Amino acid sequence: MARDTPQTHDEILAAAARRFAVTGYRGTSLQDIAREVGCSKATVLYHFAGKEALLAELLGKPLEVLRQLDERLAPVGGAEAQRVGAEGFVDLAVRFRREIALLRGEFPELLAQPAFAHVQQITERLIDAVSGHTGRLEDRITAMVLLAGISEACAEFVDVPEDELRPALLAVARRVLAPLDPTVNH
Repeated sequence: MARDTPQTHDEILAAAARRFAVTGYRGTSLQDIAREVGCSKATVLYHFAGKEALLAELLGKPLEVLRQLDERLAPVGGAEAQRVGAEGFVDLAVRFRREIALLRGEFPELLAQPAFAHVQQITERLIDAVSGHTGRLEDRITAMVLLAGISEACAEFVDVPEDELRPALLAVARRVLAPLDPTVNH
């Protein structure tokens, strides 16, 4: 077993990230993480109160950036809200695509945990902003599909260089959010 060192905290986090990516949050136990690090479950619990605390630390930076995006969206509306919301989310998703990949398929369940309750509210405001605050069902669905697609693309293309992925995602977002030309017969 490894000795408890200052690096152990970071090793536990890294092992948790790897395990969550491979077997999912639900499919990973604290014992799995301890085994991968080469320490005891008690050592993991010495550094983290539990699995939720591990996830909270892994997602701390991305959630802070999401909160900052929420603040930037508060004073804007219409097309400006769509632009700021879509561009801000692309930036967040590209920057934190490894963290997004950890949550693939488990995001709704994780939002139900008390530590992440505020994320659901921010997500709703982001969807509203990207929909242009129109209140129309079609616009909300468009925003939801766009944001989910951005997340999925970032998780899928985790090894694509940022300077290639970001412009591609922004181009898709602009196409999706472009106002429909009434003269074009769809």
